[in-house]
Order: sequence, then C-alpha cells, then structure tokens
Amino acid sequence: MASFSVIIPAAGKSSRFTDDYYKRKAFVPLENRAVWLHSAEKFLNRDDVKQLILVISSEDREAFQDTFGANVAILGIEVVDGGDSRGESVRNAVERVREDVDFVCVHDAARPCLAEVWIDRVFEAAVASGAATLGIEVTSTLKKVVGGMVKETVSRESLWESQTPQVFGRQLLIDAFAAASAEQVAEATDEAQLIEWQGGEVKMVTGSPLNRKITTRADLVFARQALKALPKPDLFGHQTHPFQDGDMWR
Repeated sequence: MASFSVIIPAAGKSSRFTDDYYKRKAFVPLENRAVWLHSAEKFLNRDDVKQLILVISSEDREAFQDTFGANVAILGIEVVDGGDSRGESVRNAVERVREDVDFVCVHDAARPCLAEVWIDRVFEAAVASGAATLGIEVTSTLKKVVGGMVKETVSRESLWESQTPQVFGRQLLIDAFAAASAEQVAEATDEAQLIEWQGGEVKMVTGSPLNRKITTRADLVFARQALKALPKPDLFGHQTHPFQDGDMWR
C-alpha cells in the first residue's frame, strides 16, 4: 500500500471572508467543529495516511494553541508556521514531510465538504500517474470583463476548475519546489502549477461541486447543506448518496 503525508494549509489571510470575531475562515465553527477540523478528519482514520501537517500563520500560533491545542495533541497533528504566500506555506510543510512516505497530499483547510470516495479516486490516480488533482468541468458561460464591461465571451472548452486534494510523488513535489524561483513559489495558486512549470503532467480527476472552497460567508451557508449531501459508506463499505443522480453530484 502506498503511504501518504497530508498537508492542510490554513495560513491564508482570508481577506474576502468578513467576520467580527474570526480572522481566519478555517477557524470558523461549522456544525459544531472548526472548518479546518472537518477537512483534517477526512484523512485521520485512513490506514494509508501516515502524517498530517497543519499550516497556520505564526501570528495565530498563540490563539490557535489556546483553542485547538488539545485537538492537535490528541489527533497527532503536526503544526507548522506558514509563510507570506500559499506556496511558501506549503513549502514549509514539505520540509517536514517524513522521508518514508511515498506521496504528499495537499488539501485546503477551507474545503470541509470532502467525501472518502473522492480521496480514494485522487489517491489512486496519483499512484498510477505520479501526480493528480480533483477538479470539475467548467459549465458556466465565461466572460472577460475590463473596467466593469464585458469585452468577450471566453470558450469553456477543455476548462476545468481545480480543487483539492492534490497529490504528488514526494520527490516530485520536493524537486518542483527546488526548481521554482522565489517569485514562482509566491505566485503559484496551487501545487499542480509548480509541476506544470517544470514540464510535468498532472492527472485531472473528477471531483464534485459540493467540494467548494469557503471564501465568503455565503459559502459557509452552502457548506452546512453540502455536509448533509456528501456520499457516506453503508454497512458494507459502499458509498451511498441521498440523491439518485450520482453523476450530477459525483
């Protein structure tokens, strides 16, 4: 069985998420648990996951320890300080990845609506191809807008919206960070982009619209309902779903 380290980035500035109390969207309660805990718990009971690393902002360290110190201790989660960008934060965590694992999985702390079957798919694809990411095909009409005015309609052919988890061979990801310039690491919006810049290929695996990243408070409302709609294993370990149209909901 291939082994995995999982990195959960939660050091973002959450600039588009407004809350009078919580500065970081990953720490907001969702159905009685913090958003980041929903994301992390999907990996904690898997036999193939050997390590889970949570990345937080250094300025949040004291408050995080006060609030979640018992959780990370009981669950065996390692906590790493992030950097000024997502790429720098993930790189800090990659430096802590165990040498005896085969693959590194990166999953956004702010994507709490994740099902085991989707993790299985992307893990299997990464083992087969070396690198894989979840994503969904773009179905909406796309417009290029400049100064508030529509300039053109952009073809959506072959366009996919990238999601997480993204999974890479451990050495492949280490080498991608080593080869990237400081500017590229700071600019990358996901880890698959680093692989692309080095000429590598990343397998796209069909995910689900339910696996939405929480960016605004409206997304938090969506997540409360999406958690109820996730595929769940039945008594025989098969994935069941409250909707009959499995293709629509993946």
